[in-house]
Amino acid sequence: MTQQDTFFILAPVAEGRAEELESLLLGMTLKPGLADPENALVPFGRFDQLHVARFFLVEANTWRDIEAYGQEPQPYPMQLAFLGDVDGDRQTFLKELMVHCADGLMEVFSHCEGVDQGTDLLRWMEDHNVRESANYINTRGRTVRQVHEEAALAAALHDELANVVNARGSADPFEIHERLVDYVRRERASGVLHLTPPARTTLRERLANWIDLISLPLILLMISPLLLLALPFFVIRLRMHERSDPEILPRPADARIADLGRYEDHDVTNPFSAFGDVKPGPFRRMIATAALYLVNYSARHIFGRGYLTRVQTIHFARWVFLDGKRRVMFCSNYDGAVESYMDDFVNKVAWGLNLVFSNGVGYPSTRFLIKGGAEQEDKFKRYLRNRQLPTQVWYKAYPGLTARDMARNSEIRKGLERRPDGAKALRNWLSKI
Repeated sequence: MTQQDTFFILAPVAEGRAEELESLLLGMTLKPGLADPENALVPFGRFDQLHVARFFLVEANTWRDIEAYGQEPQPYPMQLAFLGDVDGDRQTFLKELMVHCADGLMEVFSHCEGVDQGTDLLRWMEDHNVRESANYINTRGRTVRQVHEEAALAAALHDELANVVNARGSADPFEIHERLVDYVRRERASGVLHLTPPARTTLRERLANWIDLISLPLILLMISPLLLLALPFFVIRLRMHERSDPEILPRPADARIADLGRYEDHDVTNPFSAFGDVKPGPFRRMIATAALYLVNYSARHIFGRGYLTRVQTIHFARWVFLDGKRRVMFCSNYDGAVESYMDDFVNKVAWGLNLVFSNGVGYPSTRFLIKGGAEQEDKFKRYLRNRQLPTQVWYKAYPGLTARDMARNSEIRKGLERRPDGAKALRNWLSKI
């Protein structure tokens, strides 16, 4: 299976340079927020291992909310974020990025503190890369090349299936499958279609994954007596916090919603970026850290095959602690409009939202960490919208394809390479084409 990695370069914008930087980022787009794949600064479309990427300005719009806890608010400097998801490892991708667009990257990052013409930009990017606390990939190991090849295969089979049915009828699914297999064999031999074999998982990788899988359950089993003893005290402390934590949920201004909307719905997929404060104190910081560890573990071993719990519309997502775990960033790439995205989570996995986001300042009140909260739909949407940030530049390597499209295309390929067992299964496969 192909290794996949992320990068998240974050740096303060130099004083007085934000407006100029925003104008520069605008020049990289076809529409507000939608990247031109061949833009002159960072031509994303030339990198065949890059799934998604974005540039955006990070502002802590709700940084004063911490005053509700009797604490002095700490302003957060405006920062520039550059992040993406790649096939292979981060270091190799960043080196290739520098080979092909060093001048463009220098033009962008020269608006950040500590960057001038003498800066070793590759090393600077590595130094400013922030590792995520949790990362989700819709289907682990599915490469950009695989997505494009399987989309081309599905389109070709769709046309050929119509030809076969017109010529031979639809009564015999086995004959249809055989003719489609022959067709693809000829198209591959002529170089029209390509189906790159998936990378094989090495024994070392399988062992490392297996050890990682069992380590957490074993540790929890060993310390379970201590956890049981601590549980009543934890619940009491948690309920004390939940009863006293303030809700801070002003209705977002219409102008703000309109501004966010300028950057949305240019493709079937959208980016989402949000930034806010973690509730003060070690107790909430501990819960947030543990919750994101569990999310990351689950994403690696449970939810890496097309769904995050019951949600199937997310391509990539990550959670990142910043500022000494006083703040957290959430970024995702999802299918559909933002309202349907939030509805999907509220209706299907409100408890999971509460587990993580209830540790954020101002979140709708919860009970026992997983009840309430996001179940209060209007309050939850206010909370997210107040912390949402516009994404000035967003790139996706396969526009027009949803996560379900890619899953269906993979199923079509699988059924072509290994015939489904039985006429019913075969007709079900043909219905996907």
